[in-house]
Amino acid sequence: MSTYLGMPMLPAYGRGNLNAVESFPSAARKELANEQLRANLGHATHTIRDKRLRVVGELPDWEDLRDAGSAVKESVMARLPELLEQFEANFTARGGVIHWARDADEANEIVRDLIRAEGVDEVVKVKSMATQEIGLNEYLEEQGIAAYETDLAELIVQLDHDKPSHILVPAIHKNRTQVRDIFLREMPGVDPELTNEPAKLAEAARSHLRRKFLSAKVAVSGANFAIADAGTLAVVESEGNGRMCLTLPETLITVMGVEKLLPTWQDLEVFMQLLPRSSTGERMNPYTSLWTGVTEGDGPQNVHLVLVDNGRSAALADEMGRSALHCIRCSACMNVCPVYERTGGHAYGSTYPGPIGAILSPLMTGIKSEENNSLPYASSLCGACYDACPVKINIPEILVHLRSVDVDSKRGKKVPTQMDLLMKGASWAFSRGRNLGLLEKGLPLGKLAAGRKHKITKLPGIAAGWTQSRDIPAPPAQSFRDWWAKEHEAPSADAAQREKQA
Repeated sequence: MSTYLGMPMLPAYGRGNLNAVESFPSAARKELANEQLRANLGHATHTIRDKRLRVVGELPDWEDLRDAGSAVKESVMARLPELLEQFEANFTARGGVIHWARDADEANEIVRDLIRAEGVDEVVKVKSMATQEIGLNEYLEEQGIAAYETDLAELIVQLDHDKPSHILVPAIHKNRTQVRDIFLREMPGVDPELTNEPAKLAEAARSHLRRKFLSAKVAVSGANFAIADAGTLAVVESEGNGRMCLTLPETLITVMGVEKLLPTWQDLEVFMQLLPRSSTGERMNPYTSLWTGVTEGDGPQNVHLVLVDNGRSAALADEMGRSALHCIRCSACMNVCPVYERTGGHAYGSTYPGPIGAILSPLMTGIKSEENNSLPYASSLCGACYDACPVKINIPEILVHLRSVDVDSKRGKKVPTQMDLLMKGASWAFSRGRNLGLLEKGLPLGKLAAGRKHKITKLPGIAAGWTQSRDIPAPPAQSFRDWWAKEHEAPSADAAQREKQA
């Protein structure tokens, strides 16, 4: 007898905050004009990157750990239905309740109903990418339920009515003076003489949140890992706010993507070394919270877990792209990416920014979804993200794969597209040297198009995408092939004879 896991038989694409509403080139152009943003990002990413390099360099077996992490994740993807069943059995045996959600809409409705069942209209939240992905805060607000973020960076973003721009440090695009101004403007009861000293800002946030922690009956969390053979959930964090949310309220609702599973406790050992070093540049994260069901008289007595698909089955169905689901949300790829460092996370339009977002979002929504087809092109393919990834996700390879999927999706069935015609023309030109030589006769026309500035700034049709962000220098007066032929022209018989006599 098989157990229905609530997962679709065919890939179901994701919804919620996964879809960009503006193409990356257009959004990036706006963000590049923000000098303060670029200064904040440059300082923050360099600081985190340097810390990571130091602590990673301390481990002689770092590459072995990366190999182990990658192998564990590959095993999880290959055995996902089996491991989900095992986790469900162990989690429920210990008093937990599991809810299966096909997409963002189902997940939001489940959480809403669980909160209403407790008769409350406000909850405290641990930082959670999954709840951002499904747009839980916005949905609960529409339903008359207030959700208070307790992670300091998430709190800053929420108070400023902004969106996170980084997986690990959501407020990375703001400096401490901006944070002080946000607190003075939005935080009730804050000292009007508040300065921008980090200790003072943290104290103000602590006082504000303590009242919420002590009064909240329901908490909503994410999960970094779920251990199948124990039915245990794990959250790692730096501030202790997670520990408060996971222990004080009577009801705990966790929202987690189905890919977060680990087969055994022993596997967790690998990731507890990989994650802190790759994310914050620390040897060990300050707080690790693990919970297994319900313990009478200790901690939440109503423990729920909402397991969300929301496009993960679609990503899993892509043989080349499925390794994107190995991501442990460390943000190392963002901190080394030259594109992210200059544009920030908002340009990607999704909960998942940076290199991992450029592959994960279109995999989960489908390449045809709104403006997500521009995300695979948001990269120079330098490979720094692959080198930094603790589980060895080959992001550049998947980016190239998704670019080909995008091109194929636009290929005309009956009427050839511009790309079809360009590819046919390229095929003809490169099939014979004579054909290429014929095209090279048109180089003078290119010089004419370049004008007095000696550069081509605008091309027509599909080629306009190239000149949107770069100029083409004027072509040379002659091609390399013509130059080579003239410089290495075989001497005539008479000339050869004269040279011999001399």
